[in-house]
Amino acid sequence: MAENVTVARPYAEAAFKLAREANALDAWVQALSRLAAVASEPRIQDSIGDPRVTASQAARMFVEVAGDLTADQKNFVSVLAENERLGVLPEIHDLFAAQKDAHEGVKDALVSSAFPIDDATLARLIADLEVRFKAKVKATVKIDPELIGGVKIAVGDEVIDASVRGKLAAMAAALQN
Repeated sequence: MAENVTVARPYAEAAFKLAREANALDAWVQALSRLAAVASEPRIQDSIGDPRVTASQAARMFVEVAGDLTADQKNFVSVLAENERLGVLPEIHDLFAAQKDAHEGVKDALVSSAFPIDDATLARLIADLEVRFKAKVKATVKIDPELIGGVKIAVGDEVIDASVRGKLAAMAAALQN
């Protein structure tokens, strides 16, 4: 939801600032991932929506279920609980991870393929993309049989269409001119 992202943004920025100052970006992204998973659990959602559950009880529940958290992370959970924002932890995690990737120069790539890609081929593809974009690339693979063959890669707003479907569409456009 767009509203959840708007609510989550200042919390994600505050968490990022804390993590960067403590040189603990990886630890924070892992903790936020666990907390987001807790917040996504239907029974937990029911509990945090229950008016009989106090903010301190909700915070304690999250801290216990999420596992090993630092003092700053526990305090962050308490602040979220006091402000009734525990439900936006998945969005906070996503925004934090995006900020971390931008800070570290990592680019996300969506690789759509007509067929499954083996690990060795994917590793070569990622290496080629890292050279082309002069950045570390984090790839997500999606199977799309409509491509017929080949791959379609989206990195940011740039799309590399090396699919059979894309080539057929380009040929059709060229023949119409």
